[in-house]
Amino acid sequence: MKYNRRNFLKNATVLSGSMAVLPALSGTAQGNVLQARQETGRPQQVNMCGYAAPKLETVRIGFIGLGMRGPGAVTRMARIEGVEIKALCDKDASRAAKAQEILEKQGLPKAREYSGDEGWKAMVADESLDLVYICTPWELHTPMAIYAMQHGKHVACEVPIAVTVDECWALVETSEQTKKHCMMLENCCYDFFEMLTLNMARNGLFGELIHAEGAYIHDLVELNFSKEGYADMWRLKMNASRNGSLYPTHGLGPIAQCMNINRGDKMDYLVSMSTNDFMMGNIAATRAGEDPFYRPFVGKHYRGNMNTTLIHTAKGKTMMVQHDVTSPRPYSRIHLVSGTKGIASKYPAPERIAFGHEWLPKAELDALYTKYTPPLIKHVGEVAKQVGGHGGMDFVMDWRLIDCLRNGLPLDQDVYDGALWSCVFPLSEQSVNQRSQSLDVPDFTRGAWQRNQPVNLTLEGGATTGVRKEGQS
Repeated sequence: MKYNRRNFLKNATVLSGSMAVLPALSGTAQGNVLQARQETGRPQQVNMCGYAAPKLETVRIGFIGLGMRGPGAVTRMARIEGVEIKALCDKDASRAAKAQEILEKQGLPKAREYSGDEGWKAMVADESLDLVYICTPWELHTPMAIYAMQHGKHVACEVPIAVTVDECWALVETSEQTKKHCMMLENCCYDFFEMLTLNMARNGLFGELIHAEGAYIHDLVELNFSKEGYADMWRLKMNASRNGSLYPTHGLGPIAQCMNINRGDKMDYLVSMSTNDFMMGNIAATRAGEDPFYRPFVGKHYRGNMNTTLIHTAKGKTMMVQHDVTSPRPYSRIHLVSGTKGIASKYPAPERIAFGHEWLPKAELDALYTKYTPPLIKHVGEVAKQVGGHGGMDFVMDWRLIDCLRNGLPLDQDVYDGALWSCVFPLSEQSVNQRSQSLDVPDFTRGAWQRNQPVNLTLEGGATTGVRKEGQS
């Protein structure tokens, strides 16, 4: 793969002319090492880690993408006080109209609807919005996010927030230039055990963290091949054209926070390896024999069924991230953190913690939950379980985002996190293509990781945002 930022900016027609042309990333003669951005001599414009935007009494939101993830996001945001849902946009007009029923059920005013291929541009340009919430196919995330920031809107975007290194840099520089938040919606950072282990790590219970593991192991074969699944079969097409860790952030985000990546340590280099495809090509051929619809998917170079990526940090620690969405296996994000004093592991169930050779009994694990569950979960966790969204973690994430915006607080996940966690996708692909050669990981903070502070686990200055009862406007 070639990372040419000039080509990206040329092709991304949604970008305004106000954005500076960015120098291309260079490589070694072997093409296997990406040069860190700070080596180009361009300094960080504004440090968005710890950046506090002006307070917003009411957060006016416009949603783009109302297929798989969008309606759930509208439902959750409709339950949060201080939120005004102003606009709903989807390529398919019927989906935008369908989402109006969510607002009607909650007793909220009707939002303006946008549709068609260019509807999202009109929504962003014409509506008075504070936040654009993006739930579209992956390749649209970066262009939409950049366009929104350039039009004065904060951005919350589904994962991954970018699919190339060029896009990652474009997001970083646009966020810094506009001073607009650009948060990747990595909901797994807000799951209950992940938040427990983050707080325990922060309090030193595991000692010095040495190694961590995350994954996205999820049998999505039927969904990826379903005609009623992802619009225009976009996710199957992605699996038929890219080979690496296509979806790393669910497993990577929580362990990166535990290890203070971008906030005291940084990813230094990675190596990645994929198996061959032993399943998807065969499935496509079988289905094509029964249904001509699947004939275009025959003979493609599907990604390897299992990808394993290893990351080495600047402080000599290691991380492992796995990706497998075809094998008939139980769901797992692994979520393992291991230190000099103890270890925590979420999958396979049940959740486990040990400070020696034996896992703690349930009573002692429950005691740790009582003592080390962070204030955010204690404050909104129970109502989050009632509202829902992957067991409540989606609602915790959305509530925290809105509360930070309304109180002028820094976000838990900034643009550097979104760019870094997402860039593992294209970097793993390049490593796989080059027989697992190691690649430098760009430092999107341009050295600020050495002084950035860890994610704030208190609610100081916030927790002023209420939750509407179901059906209550």
